[in-house]
Amino acid sequence: MTILEVRDITSGYGEVQILWGSSMKLEEGKLTCLVGGNGAGKTTTLRTVMGLLKPWSGSVWFQGQDVSRMPAYTKADLGLVLVPEGRQLFTDMSVYENLEMGASNKRARGNLKQNLDKAYQMFPRLLERKTQKAGTLSGGEQQMLAVARGIMADPIVLMIDELSLGLAPVLVIQLFESLRALRDMGLTILLVEQNVQMALAISDYGYVLAEGKSGIEGPARQLIKDKQVREAYLGL
Repeated sequence: MTILEVRDITSGYGEVQILWGSSMKLEEGKLTCLVGGNGAGKTTTLRTVMGLLKPWSGSVWFQGQDVSRMPAYTKADLGLVLVPEGRQLFTDMSVYENLEMGASNKRARGNLKQNLDKAYQMFPRLLERKTQKAGTLSGGEQQMLAVARGIMADPIVLMIDELSLGLAPVLVIQLFESLRALRDMGLTILLVEQNVQMALAISDYGYVLAEGKSGIEGPARQLIKDKQVREAYLGL
């Protein structure tokens, strides 16, 4: 069942147009990736879907409802959650306080303990560091905290922007395995990622965005074998 659908959206910043027709569908309980080169419009797509940017045209549908013009906080209440690029943690607050802030929307408040247990189970290191200030964590630990804070928001769809950015390979593998585990628990995930090979390796379905327009799409295993994708993004 399609749970989130983006229909031919155009968007940008000020008078600068970035998206020229981005479309995708997310199937419930699947891990979908959106890949492409720098400047392709991946982050702009997420920001537009979340409501941080208003689409110039096109529409966004969530659980059969047109949410194109809804503000981000309303979408969060409905279960659409974004883990932004750059983590954007409250660095002077503790790990626990950051997690608690993640549960601030109406949907999540009643499930705080349940989601906290899930976050600590997924990332045991955060339990060990729960009283430590977020700004003193390593880069990998901060990214774990950013994802865990997204879990605390009790998402129906979790969107993650650039999970692996700036992290050591061993931490990247650990974080990607965590996403696979969340998918196996039934969570629908949209991953925006520059590490195309890794993203396709763990995803069920993939979309390639090029110059702000939807391009190649298909089951992730097929995209890895696609000659155009391999030459353009995998260096093969």
